[in-house]
Amino acid sequence: METRVSQRLIVITAVFVTCLITANIVAVKWFSAWGMALPAAVVVFPLSYVVGDVLTEVYGYRQARRVIWLGFFCNLIFVTVAWIGLELPPASFWGEQSSYEAILGRTPRILIASLLGYLVGEFANSFTLAKMKIRTRGRWLWSRTIGSTIVGEGLDSAIFITVLTIGTPWFVPISIVYHWIVKTAFEAVATPLTYVVVNYLKRKEGIDTYDYDTNFNPFLVTN
Repeated sequence: METRVSQRLIVITAVFVTCLITANIVAVKWFSAWGMALPAAVVVFPLSYVVGDVLTEVYGYRQARRVIWLGFFCNLIFVTVAWIGLELPPASFWGEQSSYEAILGRTPRILIASLLGYLVGEFANSFTLAKMKIRTRGRWLWSRTIGSTIVGEGLDSAIFITVLTIGTPWFVPISIVYHWIVKTAFEAVATPLTYVVVNYLKRKEGIDTYDYDTNFNPFLVTN
């Protein structure tokens, strides 16, 4: 018997994973904006939280949990291959080894920083949104998308910035707050788009999941 797989869910999952991997690549660059020093990943990583909100709001915590772990293992594949590429001896005519090392040479540290922050932040975000949805009885979507982001992005920013930069000249604790503010502001600005996507998916998929009886154990990926 063929199991129907939602094409829309596949697209959302692909966007989610793409955002995570892209963030890992560009996170090595830092830029200055409004007097703040921020990693370039800040321009794309918040989108993963918007997608995570959509996943939890429409499909529920169980499905969001599966996608979060899928993102984790896709990141692991990327980092492993990048490391193998770094260790392979360069061809005599290829003079870009130093450039490769500059961009991807810090990949293991970025992996640890991003995955620790990612797992804690995404699960906190999804858990908070699912619980708030029950408490608000499905009303005030804006309150739970922004509220869950404040929790999730706060934890993610603290873990990511600390692990990525501690022991280096770039470790500035206040940048955690900057990072948190920028990503939360991104979520707030994206709220109208979130409404459009959520309403579209609920209508097309014919579902609006409430996690009344959900086991919120983040490691219970089969249920």
